[in-house]
Amino acid sequence: MAPEKQIREYDVVVVGAGNAGLIAAISLQKAGKKTLIVEQHNLPGGCASSYVRGRFEIDPSLHELASVGRPANPGAVRKMFDDLGLDIKWCNVKDCFRAVGKYSDGTPMDVTIPSGRQELINTMESLVPGTRKKMEKLFRLFDEVSDGLDYFSDKTEYSIKYAVKHFSNMMIVGSHSCKTVFKALLLPQKCIDILSTYWSYLGVDMGHMSFLHYAMMVRSYMDEGAYIPMFTSHELSVALEDKFRELGGEIWFHCRAPSFLFENGAVCGVRTMYGDVKCRYALANVNEDIVYGKMVPKEIVTSRLRRLSNARKQKYGARMFTVHMGLDVTKEELGIKDYSVFMMGSADSEKEYKGIMKGFDSNEFSIFVCYNVVNPKASPEGTCLVSITTFGSPVDWNPLKAEDYARYKTECAQVLIRKLRENTGIDLEGHVEEIAIATPWTFARYLGTPEGCVYGHETSGWDDIISRTLQINKDYPVKGLRPIGAGGPRGDGYSSAYMCGELMADIVSKELDGMEAGDEK
Repeated sequence: MAPEKQIREYDVVVVGAGNAGLIAAISLQKAGKKTLIVEQHNLPGGCASSYVRGRFEIDPSLHELASVGRPANPGAVRKMFDDLGLDIKWCNVKDCFRAVGKYSDGTPMDVTIPSGRQELINTMESLVPGTRKKMEKLFRLFDEVSDGLDYFSDKTEYSIKYAVKHFSNMMIVGSHSCKTVFKALLLPQKCIDILSTYWSYLGVDMGHMSFLHYAMMVRSYMDEGAYIPMFTSHELSVALEDKFRELGGEIWFHCRAPSFLFENGAVCGVRTMYGDVKCRYALANVNEDIVYGKMVPKEIVTSRLRRLSNARKQKYGARMFTVHMGLDVTKEELGIKDYSVFMMGSADSEKEYKGIMKGFDSNEFSIFVCYNVVNPKASPEGTCLVSITTFGSPVDWNPLKAEDYARYKTECAQVLIRKLRENTGIDLEGHVEEIAIATPWTFARYLGTPEGCVYGHETSGWDDIISRTLQINKDYPVKGLRPIGAGGPRGDGYSSAYMCGELMADIVSKELDGMEAGDEK
């Protein structure tokens, strides 16, 4: 039921019930801040949701989740859900991935990488003899990066001298790409090729990807393992919604919030389709370019924000194209053994990324996932649930005419199914009971993001995680307003969005406490 059109007052209004928005709202409500979530859709989660086709329930985006960890050694995400008393059924992904294609030198590549630090090091030594010590050195660097980023993230005030003393290597590599750091460590090219497989999870090639972002993700996958929720990511979002309501929070679904309201240069409310809402602070789980380009008056956007936007040059992360399929046979009948198979024309990620950006005809990259390998209950008995994901290019999708849309996306899906058969021998022909194709247009319509990007701006070069963390106040100069989520200091991905929401909520809570203390004086 829609709320009555009347002015209401809250401490904080969170626009968008995505991963970051839900966690931020819960954290603020726990801290005693009266919080409202405004969500344009009828369900929470954004990409972290599910939908039904026939007898299949399909997760629209999640391949695997980092920072979950095992019960005896929980990661940040498991701790977050456990601390909230949420009983999530987690399914462990045993192997990291299988990679099929060609090494950078053109020779055939077909490797399976297990989960676990020591297991990866042992496997890499068997595949590329002589790499053990170099891999051990790489993981020591991963550890230092993790400790260093925790130091900066956990403090509102920090000492650069302390950081230089205790995290000197992290400070050195902080502004460099993965490619530069790998070369500096003298890793053999085949070793680099294998380690580069994960580039697609962050949506930017290894020549531009921030080493810090990569280090966080890979260390988590290797030490804590990868997981998926048994009942799709919708299970996560609904559990968070229920917890927020239990704490006394309020959510308005089916409610658009086109703009923020200001008084004396500071946020004083949010305009919604149900009327204006007063608040002391607003968090936007919305793409930053949308926030500052459409939701905020031009005079509020500072010169720093304009320079920051211009410097980023609309370099967004991944624009996804995914084919979801419910099959009328089991994975065993199709000979499927791996949870995720990365298929590439070349392990050279820069070459691969350039091919993707040139358009679908030159795109040789895709990821095949069979959810039943990890979760036998992912689909009804006698069936299996799979997906094939690649990247979409603005070259193809921006000029596409509406009347050509259905035909073109179907043709692209058919190509991906054919390439799966050619690369792996897995033949889906005649077994597709249900199919749903999500394009950049799908994500643009559902998420309201530019060009259908599911991530924020690329975390690369000067715009990496440590830079965003160090500038966490300067990069948010509009009083009472902070965008959160994929464009935040923790970068892209489910886990990063959860952690960004928690981080921003802590900052906002302290700011509000400071305002209250000032008012009392």
